[in-house]
Amino acid sequence: MAPCAAPALLTRLRQIRQASEALIEGLEPEDLCLQGMADASPAKWHLGHTSWFFEEFLLGQRPGYEPAESRWRYLFNSYYEAVGERHPRPQRGLLTRPPIAEVLAWRQRVTAALEQELEHLDPTLVELGLQHEQQHQELLLMDLLDGFSRNPLEPAAYPAGAGAVQPEATYERSAAAAPASPSWMEVAGGLVEIGHPGGTGGPDGLQGSFHFDNEAPRHRIWLEPYAIANQLVSNAEFADFIADGGYSRPELWMSEGWAVVQQRGWQAPRYWRGAWEFTLAGRRPRQPQAPVRHLSWFEADAYARWAGARLPSEAEWELAAAGGALPQANGCLWQWTGSPYRPYPGFAPAAGAVGEYNGKFMTSQFVLRGSCFLTPTGHERLTYRNFYPPASRWMASGVRLVREVQR
Repeated sequence: MAPCAAPALLTRLRQIRQASEALIEGLEPEDLCLQGMADASPAKWHLGHTSWFFEEFLLGQRPGYEPAESRWRYLFNSYYEAVGERHPRPQRGLLTRPPIAEVLAWRQRVTAALEQELEHLDPTLVELGLQHEQQHQELLLMDLLDGFSRNPLEPAAYPAGAGAVQPEATYERSAAAAPASPSWMEVAGGLVEIGHPGGTGGPDGLQGSFHFDNEAPRHRIWLEPYAIANQLVSNAEFADFIADGGYSRPELWMSEGWAVVQQRGWQAPRYWRGAWEFTLAGRRPRQPQAPVRHLSWFEADAYARWAGARLPSEAEWELAAAGGALPQANGCLWQWTGSPYRPYPGFAPAAGAVGEYNGKFMTSQFVLRGSCFLTPTGHERLTYRNFYPPASRWMASGVRLVREVQR
């Protein structure tokens, strides 16, 4: 590792590890075992899994390091087949043991070992581990929101004005930063390049040029001219869609989406409750001009069709955002695209178990671009490709529209 890189990486290591633990300050031990649905995970599991990642892929190979007892490897593996069997994901909420005190003590031991061994560790894998932990910080928050929303007491995970963690205040600031009036930004299109310029492999170990393997290689694609909205779709605009029978008009929906609407009884976005919405700060009045959030791809696509527009492809989104002139590109809501999650031309996963990080999920999902108010600062990136199944809507996801431009 270059001498100048070590202090910066050490600082980031400490900050990111501490940030994960700050997320549970003020929560009760019972909250940390909460798993509201099979797709979510308890906060305690997130804290354990991120330590397992460092131990499995970095510290376990260091002489003299003593890993956690072998059964913890089974508990905190997520989906790495090359590592071995794992506890079933839908049953993570049953893991009342090990207690949180033991998990936190393990975290401290892992962090201390990382600090001590940092100059001997592969900086590429260290950076991957830090970016992985930041992903789980966002997941921890959105999984808590899902779980708390199922409680009739409507508890606030992070009450407004109390404590250092204030995600709802971050959302309100990002929503208030929208342009004063809606407009369409015309983009010429043509033969353009998208994707991370760092190469065909995995991350290169430096935060400023870090990328996940699914963001590369950079490649060319042809785009017809288009116009992209300078604002995300608002609560008021989506309320108009509902008032016009949006959830009861099959012609607006993909067949699979219409079946999901009927099966699950969807009538509004995930956390709407009358004129209110449920948030990490508890029940809050819904702001009409704030961007609508927690929509599935099916809902976003149906709204776009109702509005006489469509969702942008991920290439259209990236080209529009590349110059930094696309309002609300980052820090507000992840934005659904019309692009299925597939590998870029020339994509090759990394060798070994870490190659399972992204590549094997490149089916039956759609890409979201940007970042959201739950995304840790500095984790966002122009070429970042988030992805979820089209029926998922517990993420902080929103809608930006695109329309054709007549040549």
